[in-house]
Amino acid sequence: MAYVLCSALSTPPHGCLAVNSEAIILGFQHFIVMLGTTVIIPSALVPQMGGGNDEKARVIQTLLFVAGINTLFQTFFGSRLPVVMGGSYTFVAPTISIILAGRYKNEADPHEKFLRTMRGTQGALIIASTIQMILGFSGLWRNVVRLLSPLSAVPLISLVGFGLYELGFPGVAKCVEIGLPELILLVAFSQYLPRVLHFGKPIFGRFGVLFTISIVWLYAYILTISGAYKNAPPKTQVHCRVDRSGLISGAPWIRVPYPFQWGAPTFDAGEAFAMMMTSFIALVETTGAFIAASRYASATMIPPSIISRGIGWQGISILIDSFFGTANGTSVSVENVGLLALTHVGSRRVVQISAGFMIFFAILGKFGALFASIPLPIFAGMYCIFFAYVGACGLSFLQFCNLNSFRTKFILGFSFFMGISVPQYFNEYTAVAGYGPVHTGARWFNDMINVPFSSKPFVAGLVAYFLDNTIETHNNTVRKDRGYHWWDKFRSFKKDARSEEFYSLPFNLNKFFPAV
Repeated sequence: MAYVLCSALSTPPHGCLAVNSEAIILGFQHFIVMLGTTVIIPSALVPQMGGGNDEKARVIQTLLFVAGINTLFQTFFGSRLPVVMGGSYTFVAPTISIILAGRYKNEADPHEKFLRTMRGTQGALIIASTIQMILGFSGLWRNVVRLLSPLSAVPLISLVGFGLYELGFPGVAKCVEIGLPELILLVAFSQYLPRVLHFGKPIFGRFGVLFTISIVWLYAYILTISGAYKNAPPKTQVHCRVDRSGLISGAPWIRVPYPFQWGAPTFDAGEAFAMMMTSFIALVETTGAFIAASRYASATMIPPSIISRGIGWQGISILIDSFFGTANGTSVSVENVGLLALTHVGSRRVVQISAGFMIFFAILGKFGALFASIPLPIFAGMYCIFFAYVGACGLSFLQFCNLNSFRTKFILGFSFFMGISVPQYFNEYTAVAGYGPVHTGARWFNDMINVPFSSKPFVAGLVAYFLDNTIETHNNTVRKDRGYHWWDKFRSFKKDARSEEFYSLPFNLNKFFPAV
């Protein structure tokens, strides 16, 4: 069972979790963890869009501000799980496709190119948000999730975590003298020190991220000012030095992001279709992340109707992204789900406090940029643990399955293999040729095929879901082999009395928006 403040997910009784120092520190830790993705995505996209350090700092501020708003919406009105809603790597590929569109190539002014590209991305995201809102709020996705069994959930959830392996040690290796100490120290603080020391046992495990980041960040600062990277190659300096992000100089002291700050969105039908497909992939990946978060928050298995409601609110989050201009869509932050497992704290209130930090530091640009300038290999070291936790959560559902069944072994093995092998082929082909295996004159059509099959959890989940629901499904023995009977009482919101405690809406809104 996870350690929680008061009780898992539930709104604490009066006085139980008055915003105390422990909750604030835990919330700040969630804020620090989500900064990695918040910085990495704009740092990769904005220069290609034509923007400089000023534009990059403003986009990061905007993404951070919107992430705080979306996290509050999700925890109050969506799934009600303690999940952080932040930038998604899934949306990077179609955004790059928009950047490379022919109508922007002849723009000579870099700033004007940035603005035009941003507006095109905003238009595509506005259309893409509708697919999640329709599938989520209509209940259509609820009907799909009801056919998900523990067996078919294993590849999906596992590769939501394990599928991000390229962001782990490869990122550590970009500055191994900083990334590797972070990885080793975090393992030591979270796994060994609580078992060796006879005092403060919960402290090291619960706040290990803050301890290790402080130590390694200070170490990186000392290396920087001592001239250790004075003659190093430019790439090494960017990844290792603490003064090469350009965020602090580019960020204003105080700035409140506002809708349509880059101008009115522009629309292109092809780009909208490609972004809609990407939105569907993010929907599938978020479903796996929701299930993992419910498990690490010590809640009951999240009912399909609540997953569907959370997906609908994620669609609203993407719509908000498009209004503010983040150049990216929103999904559940996988690293923050891993942090739930590391800290053993599944409090919704803690995540809501972290959302407050996101909004606060987004407005106070210089202070937010200071934390956002933490060298990225430090985050990569943490990812090695957080993504591993999420992947292991998927494997934990094997306890409900019959592993002696050849049907089970085939579905597991084949879906895992295809989930890794097919995206590897698509990614290798793209790296060599500069474009995906599907390469026609219509860039939007290429993205609609290449992007889905480059997603490991999407491919694995699709294969497992199809096989599990088409091979000997009417056999009672098979039903037990796939673990379906274990989740029967969670198929409907009303079948388990604890659903009301974990997932009911605040302010008595369940009367007007009942879950089924």
